[in-house]
Amino acid sequence: MLTLLTILDGGSFEAAAEELGISPSAVSQRIKALEREVGRVLIRRTTPVGPTDAGEVIAQTARRMALLQAEADAQLGRRIGRVPLSVAVNADSLATWFRPVLARAATWDGVALQLRLEDEAHTLALLRRGDVLGAITREETPVSGCHVVPLGTMTYRAVATAELRSRYSTAEGMDWARMPVLRFGPNDVLQDDDLEGRLDAAVRRRRRVNHIPSSEAFMEAARVGLGWALLPQQQAQPLVRAGELVTLDGIVHEVPLFWQRWRLESTALTRLTEAVVEASAELRK
Repeated sequence: MLTLLTILDGGSFEAAAEELGISPSAVSQRIKALEREVGRVLIRRTTPVGPTDAGEVIAQTARRMALLQAEADAQLGRRIGRVPLSVAVNADSLATWFRPVLARAATWDGVALQLRLEDEAHTLALLRRGDVLGAITREETPVSGCHVVPLGTMTYRAVATAELRSRYSTAEGMDWARMPVLRFGPNDVLQDDDLEGRLDAAVRRRRRVNHIPSSEAFMEAARVGLGWALLPQQQAQPLVRAGELVTLDGIVHEVPLFWQRWRLESTALTRLTEAVVEASAELRK
């Protein structure tokens, strides 16, 4: 099952072969043997490769076993333990309230924190596939086999430079159709939600859109006037106070966040959950 996880993490049989130090044909033979054993196809031979439904089940089981094995090895002192803590987190959280989790993890011996960056509306797919053992998500309904903890609410405001606001202001309000806009990426569900009632879908597709897939660069692009943006309150407030940005309307967009984690007796996972909940106190103020 280690070979299966290595293929899924690397995205190809060739990458797995390099990681495992064996030939691609040996990797293929191992997977074929595992598929014969379970009687199901486990990997879709696409680029990159992906798990089938049966492969997702096996991958979830394998990651649980790997976590427990790593913890046991570390506790028994058989070797230097490396407890893999894979977490799906959205960029805005990582750039703001989630950072104290990194400081906490730095004090844990033998722990390897592996972050997967994804929009909070899509992180649950990584958890469902077994790619991660915990996820920051919008979804309150637990994935099968998972436990949910409410974290609080992230608030967003539409902001831009004063020059942009002035240039695209009309008697009816902001000209959302013509004003250039910033999007984090194609899965920027947050902005799509925010535009409901402001612009119809046909007009949205014709806008001038700048894609900036980095939280820090996204904030900087807003600050220099590349386009208007929805920024987390934690990032927007200091810039508004400094006069570098202005709010475009009175709408506050709220996104409730939840921590979903495997329902698994694991010391490392429990410590991680405690760190996430403690860091998220900022969202509940």
